[in-house]
Amino acid sequence: MTTGQLLERDSLEAVAARIRAHVVDMCAGPEGGHLGGAFSCADVLTALYFSVLNVDPERPDDPDRDRFLLSKGHAAVGLYATLAERGFFPVAELAGYGRPGSRLMGHPVRAVPGVELPTGSLGHGLALGCGFALAARYAGRASRSFVLLGDGELQEGSVWEAAIAAASLRLDRLVAVVDRNGLQLTGATDGIAPMEPLADRWRSFGWAVRDVDGHDPAALAEHLAAAPWEPGRPSVLITRTVKGQGLPFLAGRSASHYVTLSPRNHARAIRALQATEAAE
Repeated sequence: MTTGQLLERDSLEAVAARIRAHVVDMCAGPEGGHLGGAFSCADVLTALYFSVLNVDPERPDDPDRDRFLLSKGHAAVGLYATLAERGFFPVAELAGYGRPGSRLMGHPVRAVPGVELPTGSLGHGLALGCGFALAARYAGRASRSFVLLGDGELQEGSVWEAAIAAASLRLDRLVAVVDRNGLQLTGATDGIAPMEPLADRWRSFGWAVRDVDGHDPAALAEHLAAAPWEPGRPSVLITRTVKGQGLPFLAGRSASHYVTLSPRNHARAIRALQATEAAE
């Protein structure tokens, strides 16, 4: 087993930039993709796979590995880009995303190395994470289970049923991450179903909570690596993010939710990412 090597802040940011560039390229293909939500969680995925998770691309099914579930499975392009950068499969395979015969489908499937379970029917991931955490306890393993949820997904009652179960079972090896970008397909999450004060809601369900900037991969890595933060309590990291982060013509807009980039907008996106990287 190998743990994602803790990289310097600049290196983590460089990895996140490459992940976003891969996502842009995939979303310029004929099928398009969920760019906005993949961009908002790119720094979280970078922190997990390059600093925190105990995983080995050479042994993706090692029984002692940490588990990661992308509950917001529509952001699969972000997970695929991350897994490729981490070495689970060749980066060149990303070019086939969404094409006939490709295992890189619109939502993650087990055929992709590093994907634990199919996800994308929103509201199921946290319950699956509870199952992984409970199984690890019964097997006497020290592995942790991480689940990345969207904030719109929190409107699903099954999320809160799982939250109750996790706290009742004292699953302190379970870590949830909420991608709080404030937008879902049809508009602002708080305009559809207000959820603030979100941190207090999770605390009332018995979770240890931290509320942080979701676009600082080094700080995210420190928080995630330190979990469990309170013995006997599951942990949730609320990450404040921007949908479409890094692309001025899409950032903070519901229109970034699913896009098929034209050649012109593909070029615009690449230039924007290059300008951001140069500025850093």
